[in-house]
Amino acid sequence: MPAKFEYSLGVHELKSKEHRLWQALVAEFLGNFLLNFFACGACTQPEDGTFKALAFGLAVFIAITVIGNISGGHVNPAVTVGLLVAGRVSVLRAVFYIIFQCLGSIAGTAAVRTLLDEAYYNGLGHTHLLSNITELQGLGIEFFLGLVLVLTVFGACDASKPDSRFTAPLAIGLSVTLGHLGTIRYTGASMNPARTLGTAVAVDNWDAHWVYWVGPILGGIAAALIYTQVLEKPAVHTSVKVIEVSDKYRTHADEREMRKLDSARDYA
Repeated sequence: MPAKFEYSLGVHELKSKEHRLWQALVAEFLGNFLLNFFACGACTQPEDGTFKALAFGLAVFIAITVIGNISGGHVNPAVTVGLLVAGRVSVLRAVFYIIFQCLGSIAGTAAVRTLLDEAYYNGLGHTHLLSNITELQGLGIEFFLGLVLVLTVFGACDASKPDSRFTAPLAIGLSVTLGHLGTIRYTGASMNPARTLGTAVAVDNWDAHWVYWVGPILGGIAAALIYTQVLEKPAVHTSVKVIEVSDKYRTHADEREMRKLDSARDYA
């Protein structure tokens, strides 16, 4: 197998001890467990959409803060696919991430279902289309939810803005809150296929389930292409860096020569 293809596929990550893929997979499982346990758990309470929007935004913020340095804090198949399209993760890692994200979401919702009496379920936060919203309309809404989320991820994690890494979890969490504030009434504002899979398994409701996979993932792909092809600053060419380094060296060398001349004048 050619080395370049093997690297793109991610086979090297199974062989290398440095990448610790298993740690990243456990992290993604944990991140989605926390999301579904606390955010979907908040949906069992008879509160309004604003309360739920804050719950999901805070849950994503906490999840990324906890696991961001281990796995990158994707916590969402739409994010993972967007980063895959942009070439930021390998195919193998992306597939494993999505599997463990789904498992974490299923486990998180199952834990809420187990710990609460059935009288308090209140749907367990399962997403569904409003009665007069068609599947095509729901697809469009979820597309734009995935778009804004993944655009935020790329913007917050842009290498040309190193200071933004400190606020990235908060920015991503707020984008989730924004998405819920705008659309939770119409589609439940999934933004996350794994999150909806977890609740679908718990309540055994698969109505229009495809909408919550196709919409956010297509939005994530569009966001990745928009950011990398249009918004992202082009990488600085190596030759420019070499010139900058050589200029800096020449300046320092000139300063040293000037100091030597000044010293000679002092002794004269």
